[in-house]
Amino acid sequence: MAYWLFKSEPFTWGWDDQVAKGEVGEEWDGVRNYQARNFMREMAVGDLGFFYHSQKEKAVVGIVEVCASAHPDTSTDDPRWECVDIRAVRPFAQPVTLEMVKADERLAKMALVRSSRLSVQPVTQAEWKLICEMGKTQP
Repeated sequence: MAYWLFKSEPFTWGWDDQVAKGEVGEEWDGVRNYQARNFMREMAVGDLGFFYHSQKEKAVVGIVEVCASAHPDTSTDDPRWECVDIRAVRPFAQPVTLEMVKADERLAKMALVRSSRLSVQPVTQAEWKLICEMGKTQP
């Protein structure tokens, strides 16, 4: 199993929107960055990810699961773009802010700290466990 982070602007698509999609989940569409697309191509059904609110909140707010592997992004006719589907698993008991992540030197090499603009990024197993612990949430 691999771990990931999915960033979204909460006023465009937030945690509550993701939860409302239920078990069916939703396409993580609209990604137009080759590196982020390539990460989605690496994902497998059952991989877990952090749902991260960007912009003002800047916090991990929940856990999602990849429920469909990479397929053509239906928001475009351009065949270069693919996406996965994700579904909500559980919210974080306590959001983990970017400020909290940056303050913990054990997370200094995390993609969220080093490549903060990338909308889909990998998370190591150690980072996963630590952030879940910080958020008082079962990994």
